[in-house]
Amino acid sequence: MYQIGDLVVYGSIGVCRIIDISCPNTGSQKQFYSLAPLYQSGTIFTPVEPGKVALRSAMTTEEATALLEQIPSIHAEIYKERTLQQLAHKYQSIIQSGDALQLLTLILSVARKRRESEAQGRRLGMLDERFCKQAERLLYGELSVSLDIPDLPAYIAARIPEAS
Repeated sequence: MYQIGDLVVYGSIGVCRIIDISCPNTGSQKQFYSLAPLYQSGTIFTPVEPGKVALRSAMTTEEATALLEQIPSIHAEIYKERTLQQLAHKYQSIIQSGDALQLLTLILSVARKRRESEAQGRRLGMLDERFCKQAERLLYGELSVSLDIPDLPAYIAARIPEAS
């Protein structure tokens, strides 16, 4: 069980701070976390007991540093599927997993796809752009909090130019 003040990653919302743990006035004795997203407005209520939406602790500084150190060894293979629907499903499953390494791999893969498209005089597809932005929002938000770095894309680009 998390405590008030803990930073957690909630589904595809991203990093949230637990602001309260209570039983709402619904007649039920179920406890709920009240979550305040760090990069969005509003409050989210989710049951304390595990449910459909993934809730996990935000990365520690050590975990975030270790993840960034893996960037040079990540083989960013371009995701190719037969149809856009299959590609969207692949990207969505990565986003929903919330796995930091998979999100980073998706970001690096789309960056590689972008470079190859531009080299051929084409633009990157909107589907790739949309899911890459979502993966960046989730991963960069968590890494920024874990490493206390406000402009993470610039931080990564300065150290690993091919990742941008």
